[in-house]
Amino acid sequence: MDIMFEQIKWDAAGLVPVVVQDFQSKAVLMLAYMNRESLQKTIDTGSSWYWSRSRSELWNKGATSGHTQQVKSLSYDCDGDTLLLLVEQVGPACHTGSYTCFTNPIEINADAHPSSSKADRFAMLAKVEEVIATRDAERTEGSYTSYLFDKGLDKILKKVGEEAAEVIIAAKNNDQDELRSESSDLIFHLMVLLRQQGLSLDALMTELENRYGKPTTNKMR
Repeated sequence: MDIMFEQIKWDAAGLVPVVVQDFQSKAVLMLAYMNRESLQKTIDTGSSWYWSRSRSELWNKGATSGHTQQVKSLSYDCDGDTLLLLVEQVGPACHTGSYTCFTNPIEINADAHPSSSKADRFAMLAKVEEVIATRDAERTEGSYTSYLFDKGLDKILKKVGEEAAEVIIAAKNNDQDELRSESSDLIFHLMVLLRQQGLSLDALMTELENRYGKPTTNKMR
């Protein structure tokens, strides 16, 4: 472990910044700092520990709020001056009660660097995944998504079944508008189920890659 510690460039105060990311939605949740002791405790316990620069003490995320972070992976960058922590976040990550600390957008000139529509064709899935993660963490009053999480697995499964049946009916009716709408509902409720079960879209992409992403001489599936 000491060898790994030597690869990290600690600042003058003996600290290194840590970018904390939700392992499912991939949303960046917060930026914190670790010293050697908090990093070691994070490694040993599988729970995130940080160093508070304002209080000059160690703190275990969620110890008082219950909004804990279970570590899924930990790595350092090419320069060794930043850590990346992928976590399973329980509840909001921010002390304000928000899912993420990064809630203040700054407008940029999107026209200066137009994006490729092909490259972005599935970007909305990532956005929906982040919204679902936010509703799960914050349990927003009046939110249908939060309502599903509050009701639990059986309610979510019921909705997935209902929407799957609606997709079948729309297809049998040869109604593309209805099929588009019902398929969107099905995908949404399936993504809610994945979040409730702790399974990310990345895991599905990996499964598809394992099935279809490798060259094969067999007949196409």
